[in-house]
Amino acid sequence: MNATSPTAEVLRGALAGLLDGLPPSQAARAVERLIANYRGVTPTDAPILRDRSDVAAYAAYRMPATFEAVRSALAALRESAPDWVPATHTDIGGGTGAASWAVAEAWQDKSPLTTVLDWAEPALALGKELAVASGVPALHDAHWQRMRISAAISMESTDLVTMSYVLNELTASDRTAVVAEAARTAQAVVIVEPGTPDGYDRIISARKELVAAGLTVAAPCPHSADCPIVPGSDWCHFAARVSRSSLHRQVKGGSLPYEDEKFSYVAATRFPPLPAKARIVRKPQIRKGLVMLDLCEEEGRLARENVAKRHGPLYRAARDAAWGEPWPPAAPDA
Repeated sequence: MNATSPTAEVLRGALAGLLDGLPPSQAARAVERLIANYRGVTPTDAPILRDRSDVAAYAAYRMPATFEAVRSALAALRESAPDWVPATHTDIGGGTGAASWAVAEAWQDKSPLTTVLDWAEPALALGKELAVASGVPALHDAHWQRMRISAAISMESTDLVTMSYVLNELTASDRTAVVAEAARTAQAVVIVEPGTPDGYDRIISARKELVAAGLTVAAPCPHSADCPIVPGSDWCHFAARVSRSSLHRQVKGGSLPYEDEKFSYVAATRFPPLPAKARIVRKPQIRKGLVMLDLCEEEGRLARENVAKRHGPLYRAARDAAWGEPWPPAAPDA
């Protein structure tokens, strides 16, 4: 569902030589350990990114996927708040800054001033190095600040807060406190987690906290009511297409030039958004003369809509519709 963006190409270029001089086996071992930590269920009490080789492996392997996931979430936020332009942005637990690259692209005509907060100094150092090398003014001007991401976090007011693949690193009490601080200080909050049942559970908990703090869900949900998915029966997640690097192919095997990053997210705003009337929450099923769409609707319910060939323009729009997109389209072709 994601077209390659100019910023993604710049990022790939900036990462291209990052592993020069690092033995492939060492990079692969670092990646495998990082995957276990980031996808695991045990919070850590020390930075996961410990040294330059860890950070290089993480950046080369994970930055493109994190960028694409956050890019997708921000696109949904922009659809719900088309006239809103943040002047300031804080990336909590931003590491090497993948979310900040996505923010710089989303509002490239007037990019916000970004501050990246993380407690891993090697990650901040490499993130700044990549940002400066990017040639993107908003990234070049970003601030990189070391801060422990915990219940003790204290931030200045900001327009936009992003948190991507961070909550899993925190204890339950720290998660609650960090989300509360984001809600207190920001006009809009975007949180992205892995598209797993555990990642979805963390998103749902954060979503409830944001709504309780007075924010309104802008995406992906068309409503701010409780999620209609019965707990334990399913989970809400989406997919972003990511070009695979040689390191991806080495670690995972296989030869496909791309993979799909599965992610769950929530975007919520302090101001009234214009959420979609419904959102496609599964890959559309296309049959002869029929498209079946699984939707989350503004009434706070799940439903299936069958769009037949006799529906004309709506049917053609349904055939082109993608998982994660709003429905119905704003103006299907005639």
